[in-house]
Amino acid sequence: MKPSSTPSALPNIENKTQVVRSMFDAIAPRYELVNRLMTFGLDARWRRRCLDSLGLEKGSRIVDLASGTGDLTRSLLGRGFDVVSADLSFGMLSAGHNMVSSVQSDASRLPFAAHSFDGLVCGYALRNFTDLAVCVAEMGRIVRPGGRIALLDVAEPSSKVMRAGYDLWFRRCVPVIGGLLSDARAYHYLPESTVYLPEPSTFRSLLNDSGFSGVNHHMLSGGLSQLYTATKTS
Repeated sequence: MKPSSTPSALPNIENKTQVVRSMFDAIAPRYELVNRLMTFGLDARWRRRCLDSLGLEKGSRIVDLASGTGDLTRSLLGRGFDVVSADLSFGMLSAGHNMVSSVQSDASRLPFAAHSFDGLVCGYALRNFTDLAVCVAEMGRIVRPGGRIALLDVAEPSSKVMRAGYDLWFRRCVPVIGGLLSDARAYHYLPESTVYLPEPSTFRSLLNDSGFSGVNHHMLSGGLSQLYTATKTS
């Protein structure tokens, strides 16, 4: 995917981890508010779809990777799962509430034992990882055989009409709203960061290489969001 404007908001790969951590620390206090505004509340529907797709029993141990302030974590707890929240940003974890167990951690070096989780969810963070292949390998390491993953991220509609509306809203209006309510730099970065997302076939290969099979890819709400699900087989 190519950004529709200058990628000046994107950090150099050498300092991406530090820049992303700093940005999310800055926007943590109003992160959930801005999310609701910029998605018109659709993010709640997408997160429900993500959790519905896990297909795991109550009591299963789940890691919410890049948990942010805990939207998915709280929903998982409400469904009876045992949840650990992990995020690069201490500011995000601190701004969260009703998060029973949380760990500040880089997704490329997770402090968990092999096969220690029954499942993993990740909401809107794949494009923020500095080395996506290494992070996917870590997912494969910590999820047990037979475990499930569900990964949400943004997408770009294929319809010309929806794409025009998407570009107007997310690339022009959202940075303005984010700048007024939170941190302008971060909300210029977020729309541009779709450039980091691989094509579905490429990402499917990353998952297969890390021991996942049965990979499904769903476009949600006409392509505004996307969901990957898979089962750990080795």
